[in-house]
Amino acid sequence: MKNGNTDTMIFGVKTIVSYLSQCMSLQPGDVIATGTPPGVGQGMNPPTFLKAGDEVETSVAGLGTQKQTVINHKYL
Repeated sequence: MKNGNTDTMIFGVKTIVSYLSQCMSLQPGDVIATGTPPGVGQGMNPPTFLKAGDEVETSVAGLGTQKQTVINHKYL
């Protein structure tokens, strides 16, 4: 559904890593999720949002791919 890369981000990778490094220790293999690429669900026709059962796939060239399945969250 979405496909993007670091070229479309407002802040560059170096800026983001520098900022985060000021408040936390980053380790090899850490993944920094920066948000959605252009064309968010609200702007689609019809609007489209993640729902339980959808899969989110994140990949980094040369590093690998992660897949997560969206679940329902019930507030207590």
